[in-house]
Amino acid sequence: MYPANITRAESQERGLLVQTHQYQVLLDLSGRRIGGIDPERQFLSTTAIRFEQLAPARTFVNLIADEVISANIDGTNLDSRDFHDDKVFFEVGPGTHDLVVSAVCRYSRTGEGLHRFTDPVDGEPYLYSQFEPADARRVFACFEQPDLKARWQFSVIVPEGWTVISNSPQVWPQRVEDGVNRFDSPFTEPISSYLAAIVAGRYHIEKDVYHGIVDVPLTLACRQSMRPYLDSERLFEITKRGFAVFEEAFGRRYPFKDYAQVFVPEYNFGAMENAGCVTYRDEYLFRYRVPHHTLEDRDNTVLHEMAHMWFGDLVTMKWWDDLWLNESFAEWASHFNQQRIREKVLAGQWEPLGPVPDDPWATFANNRKNWAYRQDQLPTTHPIAADMVDLEAIEQNFDGITYAKGASTLKQLV
Repeated sequence: MYPANITRAESQERGLLVQTHQYQVLLDLSGRRIGGIDPERQFLSTTAIRFEQLAPARTFVNLIADEVISANIDGTNLDSRDFHDDKVFFEVGPGTHDLVVSAVCRYSRTGEGLHRFTDPVDGEPYLYSQFEPADARRVFACFEQPDLKARWQFSVIVPEGWTVISNSPQVWPQRVEDGVNRFDSPFTEPISSYLAAIVAGRYHIEKDVYHGIVDVPLTLACRQSMRPYLDSERLFEITKRGFAVFEEAFGRRYPFKDYAQVFVPEYNFGAMENAGCVTYRDEYLFRYRVPHHTLEDRDNTVLHEMAHMWFGDLVTMKWWDDLWLNESFAEWASHFNQQRIREKVLAGQWEPLGPVPDDPWATFANNRKNWAYRQDQLPTTHPIAADMVDLEAIEQNFDGITYAKGASTLKQLV
């Protein structure tokens, strides 16, 4: 059964009624059998949302759940008839309100929401989230639209020995009971729901620090069986160089408190720019020697997601009509960054990471722009700035036109 659609019109209407302040999300991923849930398939989710209602009206939060256990607004319970069409409806007057929703949610096996993977090597489960464009509602109740940003705080209950990575700096766990720990993250900066992130499991962790305008703690993570292939030296170095170029070019320091990069299994995309917690498909951890241009392609992906920290995460599209600019700018900026890195290597300011790479814009023309040409010849071609009337339109437009044709246009404008 497909989840309920979300339209631009209803989101614009809700955006005139609501201003979000903060979310506090509690996820029980411990595997304990609580309330009859199946811990291999389900988990408990409780969300406390503080928001401002600007005018009296009936509105809703989005939630895809197997069961809504309870919901209350300012302490008053909502009727079960208010839960339908993957929404929790309520009616309030102007002012600040607190909505609390508890639900039984389902792990994903297809990459949306909270994906659960069991590694055949060690038998350990590894969890990670993927929320773009509108799958945060599979994990917790939220106002699922990019313009309603808020500060997020995650509390995650997990088996002892697991680690939890989210959009905030990592914290030490607190013991709940034998074999069970709880991680309580600090509040994030204001971000959209699609940029929130949760990673949990016995991930291998490596640490470093970028010394820039301010010190930024860096994290690399992967499942234990991929540890031999985590080439952290190069990944940390390209990350630091990318930060240095962008901070100089944008004239603004990195906007979040830390920067984690997690390589995850069964990932549907190349990577995702969750604020301060980027996820990558772990095919980017190479099990064999690869040509240098393959490493440069991965470097470009690292820089693409990093560009989003400023353009996409700090400054965010109001609605998905501007998806093209979000992605085209990151596509353009990653090649701009590689060009600057190349110039600094040729000038002797930085050591090369291997053979001095070719001009990144030549690579862009041969690979990325060629992708755009091919996409533009298909029956599914569309304008760079597409008319994103609803989720179905959005999901059809993550393509070479939105990324590479748009970036080609930006390059011409530059």
